[in-house]
Amino acid sequence: MATAARIFWVGGRISYRGLFNWIRPSIYIPTMLGGPLFQIIFFTYLGRYATRQPDSFFVVGNAIQVCAMSSVYGMAMAIANERAFGTLGPLLASPANRAAVFLGRGVPVLANGLVVSGFGFLVGALALGFRPSTGAIPALALTVVVTAASCTAFGMVLGSIGLRAKDFMFAANLSYFLLLLFCGVNIPLDALPGWMQAIGRSLPLTHGIAAARELAAGASLAEAGGLVLTEVGVAAAYATAAYVLFRVLEWEGRRSAALDTL
Repeated sequence: MATAARIFWVGGRISYRGLFNWIRPSIYIPTMLGGPLFQIIFFTYLGRYATRQPDSFFVVGNAIQVCAMSSVYGMAMAIANERAFGTLGPLLASPANRAAVFLGRGVPVLANGLVVSGFGFLVGALALGFRPSTGAIPALALTVVVTAASCTAFGMVLGSIGLRAKDFMFAANLSYFLLLLFCGVNIPLDALPGWMQAIGRSLPLTHGIAAARELAAGASLAEAGGLVLTEVGVAAAYATAAYVLFRVLEWEGRRSAALDTL
């Protein structure tokens, strides 16, 4: 257990530093902070003139959605880059606990997602006058943590696919913008076509954003708890699917001797 815990914490941190392509400040600041800054401001001002929704609708939706910037791209890089950098074979040849290796990579990604999302809320407070009640902040923070974890689990699925796919960043780009479109970030979910609503409810973000909007509007955690628990279920489902997919692709890669084949 001690060895697995060390692999989980230390291995996850080291792999993140080695495999996350945007860790340098010259790339991190404009990509991970600059993009969310302009996204939140753009959609909030657009919403003022094009809809009747309050600013908080767009601030909350986008401030939570931008955690996917870290979760989707970060997890895709933290797993799939093992193959791209030629280190996947030695990693899988080790006797290390696979759950610790796999799940430990999500901790730095989750932390980074919380930083980005927190920055988004700060932008909303300073630039757009977003002011939730003081009592709602702890519940809102919990909802953000759960939603960021759900996005991280979704990113794990994409990263696992990248163990065999050649252009995993295309899938990451496509997935990020699908989350923006399907999850009720800037358009109320019930205003979307039925098939889009069905897809949106199976994705991360959707239930977490809905819960956060209720909390920001004055609802208690007990009132929004069903949505938060649903987001927890979505996170658990994607994390389980990602781990199973990782092990299946590992086995298939060993069988076909194609672990590091690009």
